Amino acid sequence: MSDIIDGIVAKVQESTIFRSRDYMRPEYVPDELPHREEQIKALGNVLVHAVKGEVPNNLFIYGLTGTGKTAVTKFVLSNLHKRAPDKFSFAYVNVRQTDTPYRVMADVIEFLGGKVPFTGLSTAELHRRLQRALNDARKVIILVLDEVDALIKRHGDELLYRLTRINGELSGSKVSIVGITNDVTFVDELDPRVKSSLGEVEQVFPPYNAVELEDILKRRAIVAFKPGVVNEDVIRLCAALAAREHGDARRALDLLRVAGEIAERQGKSIVTADQVYEARTEIERDRMHDVIKTLPFHSKLVLLSIVDGSRRERPLTTGEVFEIYRSLTRKLGLESVTQRRVSDILNELDMLGVITASVVNRGRYGKTKEIKLSIDRRSIMEVLNEDERLVSIWS
Repeated sequence: MSDIIDGIVAKVQESTIFRSRDYMRPEYVPDELPHREEQIKALGNVLVHAVKGEVPNNLFIYGLTGTGKTAVTKFVLSNLHKRAPDKFSFAYVNVRQTDTPYRVMADVIEFLGGKVPFTGLSTAELHRRLQRALNDARKVIILVLDEVDALIKRHGDELLYRLTRINGELSGSKVSIVGITNDVTFVDELDPRVKSSLGEVEQVFPPYNAVELEDILKRRAIVAFKPGVVNEDVIRLCAALAAREHGDARRALDLLRVAGEIAERQGKSIVTADQVYEARTEIERDRMHDVIKTLPFHSKLVLLSIVDGSRRERPLTTGEVFEIYRSLTRKLGLESVTQRRVSDILNELDMLGVITASVVNRGRYGKTKEIKLSIDRRSIMEVLNEDERLVSIWS
């Protein structure tokens, strides 16, 4: 059986497709960020004060997924830090992955050299340790909170409030916050106390157009693929498909990379349009898996309610979904959220593309929302079955 693995390893080591696929990954930050010169300048002008040991204004960066927000932020801060490493440091936390206030504070403390148990400390003790670690740094700390809206929607804005007020508790250091979000209405939903504490500067990142995406892909393809593997038509197709989906550079890079991986698995020496279309199907399937897997527990219960109710021939209404959801929470011995919250969850699932929720007019019976699944029921259940908390429902 080991010869199967040997064959797989040999195929990758002797790839006819890639020089290095790492250059096609979204987290790679190149030495140049084409078509983001204006944004680099704007962020640099705000954050440059850290080079003199002065605390910059808090900064909030908005834009759709794949518009270069994270890459530009890391690029600017890394280059500024090289010029004044003794004056400031920056800590980057993706708060969708580090998804509790406890872990966010713990990650910052650990970045500053402290140690924190995975759980067990009170919020007050954790805050004291954070304060101590910041003071010991004796410099400006720029704290980058990527996808900050995900944390606020799940846990409220108390952590953000604490962080915006922490400079008043520090004597040896100062903190500046850079928030990155896909939600342009995010700040409007914050508590007024938090909004007043932020005093933020805002920067909006526009989507890339097809021409810009094509240029980005060409630059990456030169270093990522072997000569002659990817032609201009394939690059143009990836750029056009991604531009159609809100100018998402991450989507364009993933399409070309996965198309290359499919060609590699098939033993081909070039990437064709067929592999790009196969890549689009594969990425969509994987994206939905990740979206469903990372949903909050009650959102999973609402989705399970829709799956259960979708066996009916007609579309579900919000009220019907809520009743099925309440029966599931009773079975699990849990307290259910309100019908208004379920309605909000349905809107979130609709925005994520898992369901469609459309308002229809039923004449004298008024308006109602009809709920349908957008993806295969079996695919949803495969992901939900991975959550052990749901096992007792069908056991």
